[in-house]
Amino acid sequence: MGCRIFFLAKHLLNPNPNFPNQRSFSTSFLITKTPKKHRPKRPKPDSPRTRSVTPDSNKIPHFESLLTRDAVFRFLTKTKEFLSKQPEQILRLDDAGKFYRELGFPRGRKVTKSISRHPLLFTTYRHSDNKIWLGFTDFMDQLLLEERSIMEAMEEDRVTRVRKLLMMSKDKRIPVSKIYHKRLIFGIPEDFRDRIKKYPDYFRLVVEDDGKQVLELVNWDPSLAVSALEREFLVNEDKVKKAFKFPVKYGKDLGLEETDVKKLNLLNTLPLVSPYSDGWKLDSWSLEAEKYRVGIIHEFLSLTLEKRALIHHIVEFKEEFSLTRQTYEMLKRQPRTFYLAGTEMNWAVFLKDGYDDNGNLIDKDPLLVFNEKLYKFAEMQEEEKL
Repeated sequence: MGCRIFFLAKHLLNPNPNFPNQRSFSTSFLITKTPKKHRPKRPKPDSPRTRSVTPDSNKIPHFESLLTRDAVFRFLTKTKEFLSKQPEQILRLDDAGKFYRELGFPRGRKVTKSISRHPLLFTTYRHSDNKIWLGFTDFMDQLLLEERSIMEAMEEDRVTRVRKLLMMSKDKRIPVSKIYHKRLIFGIPEDFRDRIKKYPDYFRLVVEDDGKQVLELVNWDPSLAVSALEREFLVNEDKVKKAFKFPVKYGKDLGLEETDVKKLNLLNTLPLVSPYSDGWKLDSWSLEAEKYRVGIIHEFLSLTLEKRALIHHIVEFKEEFSLTRQTYEMLKRQPRTFYLAGTEMNWAVFLKDGYDDNGNLIDKDPLLVFNEKLYKFAEMQEEEKL
């Protein structure tokens, strides 16, 4: 009887006698997940969206890092601009998802995550309507006042930049919307359409039949019709001569010596056709026309605050500046002066002469100094400000 009870107890403790002993139990069949941060990154698919315009071996780190910085502070830059244009400089948080492009955060993501990265600059609060709203902090309001004072002090400089853009344009007129959409790269204020009314001797605002507003040049100023390249030529002729290269096309049957080839090519390095001339009348496929377009882009970049621009900034003025679809290939032929960064779908062009060997701007506009300070505050937490 005792043996029978022992057998039954053993059977109840291990209802499956064929199951392995607990000591010999194996966990090899279990699938364990590696934390996401430790997983090897999958290579991005090769496409124009990911393919770099410059081979890794030729990349200049300090130019590439500026594009990375732009991406890091995209939410700050775009949200600051968007909120500044709102009547009360606030936005209901529930509506933020509708404006993900305007606010600069990924579609489908929570905007609160982006807001939390900049606690000194943005805040959320519950309004009397029991809804949560996004707005600026009191500290950010103070910074915006400082920025506004800089804009006031630099108004004359911005007026000159717009005048030079009009002087470069084919018909000495540019749609107001184009200047407005690209105003940030030139440091032009949000309310520039109201400000230009103060300068009737320089600008004329025309409303066309379709309602489009166009800004026209009133008076030509010869003192402004001198490009940055021409000014540099007077100071350092040799440097400017080496900045560009337009090789002459000639037959191999000429039997030229190497030194003669260099001399022949030197003849086509300068002069460039002034961007303030009627170069748009030249045969678009001629060497002189290419010199004109190179000069246009050089002067365009010289007028930007950071001596650089994304391709869509330049293409926006394609018609006014008589640019062609071969702009990318044309700039690649001038690596001494221009540096291309980014991807084939969204690339930027830098004016090398605008930066020193360490990648710092040689001539830094007061607004850029303010922006650098803003970026520092954007990375701080509340306790770090104290």
